[in-house]
Amino acid sequence: MPWDDRLGRRLKLKDLQTLIAVIEAGGIGKAAGRLNYTQPAVSKAIASLERILGKRLFERGRGGIELTPYGDAMLKCGIAVFDDLRKGVADIDFLSDPTTGEVHVGCSETVAAGIVSAVINRVAERYPRIVFDVTLRNPTAIYRELESRNVDFAISQLIGHVEDEDHLQCEILHHEAIVVVASSRHRFALKRRVELADLADDHWVLPEPGSFITSTVAEAFRSRGLESIRARTLASSPYLRLVLAARGHFLTVVPASMLGSFRELPIKTLAVDLPGNQRPVGIVTLKNRALSPVAQLFIEHARAMAKTMNRD
Repeated sequence: MPWDDRLGRRLKLKDLQTLIAVIEAGGIGKAAGRLNYTQPAVSKAIASLERILGKRLFERGRGGIELTPYGDAMLKCGIAVFDDLRKGVADIDFLSDPTTGEVHVGCSETVAAGIVSAVINRVAERYPRIVFDVTLRNPTAIYRELESRNVDFAISQLIGHVEDEDHLQCEILHHEAIVVVASSRHRFALKRRVELADLADDHWVLPEPGSFITSTVAEAFRSRGLESIRARTLASSPYLRLVLAARGHFLTVVPASMLGSFRELPIKTLAVDLPGNQRPVGIVTLKNRALSPVAQLFIEHARAMAKTMNRD
């Protein structure tokens, strides 16, 4: 169906909003309650969209409603339209007052404790009325948040084939090293050089098997002909792992960039060599999605911060 003025006049933002609400709520009845409409009004809006487009947007069955391929395409269109409208309103606010606005950042907990917290601190000092909304997820989930336009951009470890995705744009900020951390009271805390074999019998707290950190540690042991350690405790939270290490009973591994945020903890980086212990951290954005001036401001400061981290 080619676009023309007649089609443009018939399509209504209200109907698109109703479509999005039906999908998010999981049904017409729940969407009606969310929008404070009657169920017949919601059904009428969906029927109007289907009539204008000449395609069925939903399949209705015992399990509820499911999007057809046409409905899925229209849903993505609606999300993009409202995203652009929100950004347009934000741009107007920014033009009237360049010191205010909102920025929505997606990142992992480790990146949040490293470069993201440092950038927020710097930007907040200069622009105290900017509001920061940080969504913490693992890297895979963060990309889903980005694709759903729930965040403006992601600052994340670049994992898998994300750099090859046609709809995503990646910019490497710095390469993040991981380090072995122990209590400052650990018997090897003051040694200039520590071998992995010396730590094989220690208690370790690590992320889940298959994660970058756990896989890197296992490969480091194998490369030295040692039996891979089996973590005594599993914890995805790097903060929890640091707290356990600080109490003296555990060793752990975390990104070096986050240690500056936990100087108050009695911890020490052990002088252990971990081959292949670096991974790229970068900014990930949606191609063809314009960023607000406030988001661009945040990214500019992230680039500047990354340069200082790379020099270190």
